Amino acid sequence: MNDARKPEEPLVCARCGTTVEELPVTWTCSMENGARHYFCEACARENIRSIEGRLDSSWW
Repeated sequence: MNDARKPEEPLVCARCGTTVEELPVTWTCSMENGARHYFCEACARENIRSIEGRLDSSWW
């Protein structure tokens, strides 16, 4: 995966702020306005229809 983060930076859920050291397979990555946004499993499940509809996270 081509990740722009520095290796020592944790991943942060763009919705709730949950942090992890390594990207779990259950998280979702979204490209919005040229930037990557990561969403934890709980936030992705709560907003799956909006994600699949390709709505920017600012709309959910």
